[in-house]
Amino acid sequence: MNQLDLTSVFEFMIEKIETGLCAIDENGRVIVYNKKMRELTGETLEQITQRFLSQSLDFNLEQNMLQKVLDSGQSYKHIKQTFWNTLGEEVTMMNDYYPYTLDDGTKIAIQFSRDITQQEFLMDRPLSRYGAPLTFDIITAVSKSMQQAIQQAKIAALGRIPVMLIGEPGTGKDMIAEGIHHELAEKNERFITLICRRNEKTLLTQIEKYIAEEKNYTFFAERIEFLSDEAQNRIVELLEEHSERNHVFIASIGEDPIDLIQQGSLAKNLYYLFSNLTIQVPALRERREDIKPFVEDYFARRRMAYGISVKGLAPEVEEIFMSYDWPGNLKELEVLLDDLSALLTTEEYVEHAHIPAYFKWKLKQAE
Repeated sequence: MNQLDLTSVFEFMIEKIETGLCAIDENGRVIVYNKKMRELTGETLEQITQRFLSQSLDFNLEQNMLQKVLDSGQSYKHIKQTFWNTLGEEVTMMNDYYPYTLDDGTKIAIQFSRDITQQEFLMDRPLSRYGAPLTFDIITAVSKSMQQAIQQAKIAALGRIPVMLIGEPGTGKDMIAEGIHHELAEKNERFITLICRRNEKTLLTQIEKYIAEEKNYTFFAERIEFLSDEAQNRIVELLEEHSERNHVFIASIGEDPIDLIQQGSLAKNLYYLFSNLTIQVPALRERREDIKPFVEDYFARRRMAYGISVKGLAPEVEEIFMSYDWPGNLKELEVLLDDLSALLTTEEYVEHAHIPAYFKWKLKQAE
């Protein structure tokens, strides 16, 4: 194989690989920018080249890090970056940066980026992995308290009114929020999740962009109390400025709103915005009758998706599940079921021996 053929193979591999690749030289010229990286940022090679040369970058981590590599000659690994790309999508990447010197002495910096957006998304949203819209029908609600929460949410959807969801982490507030979105009689263009534990300047920029558009959106601000008082009041201003639009705004908090106001974590103006309807999403330990149906639904989906044999829990394990307090709520239960599913092959029921060591330790600590 001659050198020309080998170069062609490398170019083919660079374009097809599912890792984002970017490389710049000492003059800031982009010499590699593959298809995966273009998908992640939403930009063409020409656009990214112009931004690097002009030193203007809205999400400038890669530019700063690549320049840092050129200046220091050092490698930097496992640098996580979350940003909104030019397509209006929230993206999370895990980046590794390396220096390299070409045969002619030219120094370059190379960036390898893995797309971990979906993993980050699933960590924050139980049941979001199943591909189907999260309607109210998919939510396990045998208990009266959860049925009441869903009924209130349907009223909110009917009136398109702002809703505040209150509940511990992992209770499924995100599912209620998306259920409201799909229940709307006049459908909105898109369901936009705003993770308020991330960069609030970027988050506000995205709200400002979408809220002024002609299309109607459903905004879900997850754990809005993590935003600063200034950012919370800015959201209220934006909603008032664009009150003629038909957007739906939903927010979630992890504690009682009055307590959060007293702590200075929740702006009064924001709370007044949601005063017409707040929905308490109960903890799993307060609706234990939902545990067994949730497990059954989970395994039914697994059987359909992966053809596994498991039908449910052995009586001893079911008793453990029903007596445990589930401090991590629905999210903790689902993660445990994931771990159990990874251990099962042809078994039809989850036995005590299948329970992971870390969960047995939790059970012992809870005694």
